[in-house]
Amino acid sequence: MKTKTRQDELILAIAEPLARTLGLEIVRVRVMSGKRQTVQIMAERADGTMEVSDCARLSRALSEILDEADPIKGEYDLEVSSPGIDRPLTTLEHFARWEGFEAKIELDRLVENRKRFRGELAGIEDGSVLINLPKEEDTAVLPFDWIADAKLVLTDELIAESLKGRPDPNLNDDTLTDDDGSPASPSDKD
Repeated sequence: MKTKTRQDELILAIAEPLARTLGLEIVRVRVMSGKRQTVQIMAERADGTMEVSDCARLSRALSEILDEADPIKGEYDLEVSSPGIDRPLTTLEHFARWEGFEAKIELDRLVENRKRFRGELAGIEDGSVLINLPKEEDTAVLPFDWIADAKLVLTDELIAESLKGRPDPNLNDDTLTDDDGSPASPSDKD
């Protein structure tokens, strides 16, 4: 699911080893057509974060390699980004990491007369994704190999989770801290 086309696969084969050397994981590669093609690469660090500086480093390094390898016919724009909050889920590990959050999953075939599922991720088991569906008693088991597309659903819980661990925007670099690293009280600043 990291790729959809043969061209996406060629670019992933070039980008993945390079991203690893930079401490990044490629989440998804898509070549999108239009007046000018766009090569969209989503990546993140192992901890799920991705800073603008990470995007810039990967973009610069990829530009050189893609120019040399020339896997894309014609001109194109390279777009490197984070997967975002309502991110795509492209590996079994992503489904395990985001257990407890709501997701939309589309299969490449019908299962019980449907291809689309929306519910709370319930982990992984034996190469399958588990999902609790509304108004269903049993947990659905969807083989990972049958998944054509999957992404998290933007919810208040997902937004709150994505904000955990981020620096407090109300604190700036010159904020004084106590010996334990906690913000100093106002009286300590004098």
